[in-house]
Amino acid sequence: MKMLGRSLLCACAFALAAGGGAAAQPNRGGQDSNQEAARQRQQAGRNLPVREIERRIVPTMPGWDYLGFDFDPQTDIYRLKFLRKKEMIWIDIDGRTGRIVRRTG
Repeated sequence: MKMLGRSLLCACAFALAAGGGAAAQPNRGGQDSNQEAARQRQQAGRNLPVREIERRIVPTMPGWDYLGFDFDPQTDIYRLKFLRKKEMIWIDIDGRTGRIVRRTG
C-alpha cells in the first residue's frame, strides 16, 4: 500500500514538473474566469478594485484571518471570506459601491 502511494506521489510530481498539472490548465468556467471578469470590470471603471475593497473591509475584522475573495459576475458582488478558529464568515460587498450587502456565518 505504501509503495502504491509513493508511486502515485512520484507520478503526480512528474506530471506537475512536466507542465501537466491543474495549475497549467486553468478552469475557464470557474474561479479564474470570475476573477478575470472582476479585473475587466475594474479596468472599465464599473467596479472598485478588489484591493480597495480589501483595504476597507479587512481592518474591520480584527482577530479573523482573511482567506481571499470570490466574485459573482452576474451580480457584481465580491464575497470576502474570513476564518477564526473553526468559524467562517462571508461578507458580500457591492463591487460598484464598496458597500456591505450581506454578512453570513
